[in-house]
Amino acid sequence: MADIIQLLPDSVANQIAAGEVVQRPASVVKELVENAVDAKATSITINIKDAGRTLIQIIDNGIGMSDTDARLAFERHATSKIKNAEDLFAISTMGFRGEALASIAAIANVELKTRRSDNELGTQIIIEGSKVENQESVSCSQGTSFSVKNLFYNVPARRKFLKSNTTEFNHIINDFQRIALTNPEIEFKLYHNNSEIYLLPKTNIRQRIVSIFGKRINQNLITIESNTSIIKITGFIGKPEYARKKSGEQYFFINNRFMRSPYFNKAVLNAYSQILPPETVPSYFLYLEADPSTIDVNIHPTKTEIKFEDQQAIWQILHAAVKQALGKNNIAPSIDFNQEQGFEIPVLSQARDVQVPKVEIDPTFNPFEQKMPSFKNPKSSKMSLEKDNINNWESLYSGFQNETKQRSDFSFISNEDTQQSITDSNLSEKYFQFKNKFILTPVKSGLMIIDQKRAHERILFEKYLDSLSSESIATQKSLYPKTIELDTKDHALIIEICDDLKCLGFDISDFGGNSIIVNGMPIDAGNQEPEQIIDKFLNEFLSSEINTKSQAKEKIAKALSKASAISSSQILDSKEMREMVDMLFACQNPNYSPFGKLIVSIIKTDELEKRFN
Repeated sequence: MADIIQLLPDSVANQIAAGEVVQRPASVVKELVENAVDAKATSITINIKDAGRTLIQIIDNGIGMSDTDARLAFERHATSKIKNAEDLFAISTMGFRGEALASIAAIANVELKTRRSDNELGTQIIIEGSKVENQESVSCSQGTSFSVKNLFYNVPARRKFLKSNTTEFNHIINDFQRIALTNPEIEFKLYHNNSEIYLLPKTNIRQRIVSIFGKRINQNLITIESNTSIIKITGFIGKPEYARKKSGEQYFFINNRFMRSPYFNKAVLNAYSQILPPETVPSYFLYLEADPSTIDVNIHPTKTEIKFEDQQAIWQILHAAVKQALGKNNIAPSIDFNQEQGFEIPVLSQARDVQVPKVEIDPTFNPFEQKMPSFKNPKSSKMSLEKDNINNWESLYSGFQNETKQRSDFSFISNEDTQQSITDSNLSEKYFQFKNKFILTPVKSGLMIIDQKRAHERILFEKYLDSLSSESIATQKSLYPKTIELDTKDHALIIEICDDLKCLGFDISDFGGNSIIVNGMPIDAGNQEPEQIIDKFLNEFLSSEINTKSQAKEKIAKALSKASAISSSQILDSKEMREMVDMLFACQNPNYSPFGKLIVSIIKTDELEKRFN
């Protein structure tokens, strides 16, 4: 029987490796920009076309490569960052993955131009599908220029499963922001389809954060600093009042490398306990520094998950540092508001001896020598109190009427007066509101309970979905148009779906500089401010991805219905409740919200009667 195991050709092996290394265009951007950072570049330019499908070009002014290094860079397991196994535990650079360039060259057309400062000519290499088509000397600027064209051209299955251009470009922006936030001393430029997205000059970390996320975030930032023998923590956390329901401004960095850590995220959120608005997430930009030998960055292919030697101790230090920063800004209690520098939290280890704390005692102390406190005449105090009560007797009844109104959780509303509504036999016209959240109405089989917010979401969803495919919803023009500043990703999304939003009643124009002008709003938006409804819409829209273009309109309708729906605590009168119920049961699916949650529930009469047996 013939042997069946054989070695794969390099081109096939590189394509397999590319499945791990190059998941999408953003993966290429991340690898090449990190290499540019490691090459000591002070200026990096990124040109993207069609969200990376057509072109990804990274240009830097770093140290460049020699002819030999340029060719070896595309070989598997070739790297300048590590020489032996011990180096894996002392990595301080970024793009050290040895198979990255080989994987990229296996699934795209790659052109490399590079020159070192001490060479008059540089080197140009052209590779197509792992095959070197040409290598020659050329005249070029110092540094390196990578052009990656037609990504996944020879792996159509991978190209087919890429998301929309908006989604893929958002992934590119995410990776770009992570690198830019850790390298404020480097100038970054990002262009998409020849349009300038970011122009970030050299600056400090705080200004880099403001340049990326907009000027409004500047007043939200609280400085944090803690320096211990285990970990050093610097950076910024956000004020609770600026917390948002949408995550996206939460960043951990370890030794200038972005990392994900749900474990440390809990340490931050616990420090904000009981001071955050419901279902919101605070911003934070936290930079951790640790001895490279105490962390392992190789537990995940993308190097975004890190293993720490003293993980529990770091959790405690991080939690205390956030609490202290909040306390110093009078937001939450802290041990010492006046402490200027970082603080040392002792952490027990097996090699450390536990010492009994020393307590100083004054043997001459006599508690009976203290002067007894002086007491006022009880009779005098009583007379004074009675006099105050006589002069201010009216204040005893302040708020009495409000308290009486609030004693009942029911808001009983009818078309007739209260007495007539109790005796009226036409019960189907009677509506009750319970806790300003549920609409209650008698039906033949019992008592119907309707969640008013979910009902409104269903009504608006079907209305918006119909408007996206037919006539547009009426727009209520604003007397004073509102200018809203957004971050880059949100601005790009709003501009892309602007036509669909117009069908839903929005009148939005691009003001430039990541800002939009809202000239009009849908009539169904009620009394909400443009900033509120736009923010709610973006929170909901960006919280989930769509798989096909056909689902895009449905997603827009869902997001806007949730953003525009009434709150769970809004008081409704009889007419409003009747209209809500009528419109709900005119919907195609009145029982469930657009998000699959139950709207209507009926308590049977038999069940009610059993409660009184």
